[in-house]
Amino acid sequence: MNRQAAKHPSVVNAAAAFAGCLEQLEAAPQILVGFSGGLDSAVLLHLLAEVIAPERITAVHVNHGLSANADDWQQHAMAVCQALGLRLITESVSVNKSGSGLESAARDARYGVFEKYLVKGGLLLLGHHADDQVETVLFRLLRGSGARGLSGIPESRAVGSGRLIRPLLPWPKSSLQAYANLQQLRWIEDESNQQELFDRNYLRNRVIPVLARRWPDYLQGVMRTAEQSSQADQLADSVARGDLAGLDPRTEQGGWSLNLTAFIELEPLRQRNLLRYWPEIHGLPALGQAVIDEIMGSLLTAREDSEPKVVRADLQLCRYRQRLYLLRLSGRPKADPELCLFWSGDEPLVLPDGNLLVAETALGEGLRVDSVDRLTVRFRRGGERCQPAGRDHSNSLKKLLQEYGLEPWWRERVPLFYIDQQLVAVGDLWVCQDWQAGSEIEGLKIIWQTNSL
Repeated sequence: MNRQAAKHPSVVNAAAAFAGCLEQLEAAPQILVGFSGGLDSAVLLHLLAEVIAPERITAVHVNHGLSANADDWQQHAMAVCQALGLRLITESVSVNKSGSGLESAARDARYGVFEKYLVKGGLLLLGHHADDQVETVLFRLLRGSGARGLSGIPESRAVGSGRLIRPLLPWPKSSLQAYANLQQLRWIEDESNQQELFDRNYLRNRVIPVLARRWPDYLQGVMRTAEQSSQADQLADSVARGDLAGLDPRTEQGGWSLNLTAFIELEPLRQRNLLRYWPEIHGLPALGQAVIDEIMGSLLTAREDSEPKVVRADLQLCRYRQRLYLLRLSGRPKADPELCLFWSGDEPLVLPDGNLLVAETALGEGLRVDSVDRLTVRFRRGGERCQPAGRDHSNSLKKLLQEYGLEPWWRERVPLFYIDQQLVAVGDLWVCQDWQAGSEIEGLKIIWQTNSL
């Protein structure tokens, strides 16, 4: 956040609101505005229409169906956009009304609609303001968030194929209210904003008014905290990336790994920092404190031969041969050992765990293709033996997988290739003796593509 609410006049104005993003707006192939019909989005839409040609603006109204007035709000949105000469997209969504996650579920549904309509390079504008920022920072503070959480709502971030911008975030709600009154705007009031069952409403209606009476400049103070927390978060991210670069990072099947010996030499504070940001460096959500504590307390201290792991809903961290692995989880089960799939290699084959088999012809490489029409794919049942091409004798599949360094978590998932009940190849690790394509013979080169466990 590079602007403070305290510096702004009492009435927000278009020139100041869009000063930091006007060039982006003018160059964007698409401009969407999330338009609920409430005060915030009404002000944003009217301000935008002052600086951008109406035909370039598309309002998006999401009907959550959570209020008896929802259809009336949609009609209001249509009337406002018609008066301004703006295009309007309306879409109804289904939101799970049970449990305490109603607000989160509604938000997810809303963003799903936004992402559906955003084109590559398009911009989505939302009307969050400084009071929303204060609520967010206080809410996250009470939940025990760190620097990332206390940095609050970002002014801009990637979303879907485009980018989200919140031009009004530095302005307090009073500035928006003053503009709306001056322009004689009409807006809807969501009655759910008075329901103190929701934590944010309780903060807004009960807690913040008390803070405001005691500390009249509370808003500026919280905004400064958000700014400083954002800087601290960026610094911690930079330190994590620098530390990771020195730990021999590698791309692995289904994820990534780093040198565990070198990692342990880092001071504990930097170990924790790296663990927190490591998934995020690869586009995944950062690890929470509880998961980091579990990694530090059990995974890093476990015996070498115990194959320890820590699982989060979408990630698994584990150790093998002095490397620490970060793996994506697909949620799909591994294949049934009794499963038998027929495959000619002509088309990619999706395996039960979501991973993929593809094949390409190559001279002198891979599996002989003279019998490929009888090729079947199976999975480990136990007791398999094989003699890799070029070796003097056969050995158990269990021992060979260890020798080839296939990580333990893949050994029950590696596809085995058979012709007439004879094992002829194992994944893309090796072809068995007598089945390797000769130097002048076209072979079938199999590629086992793994993007998650």
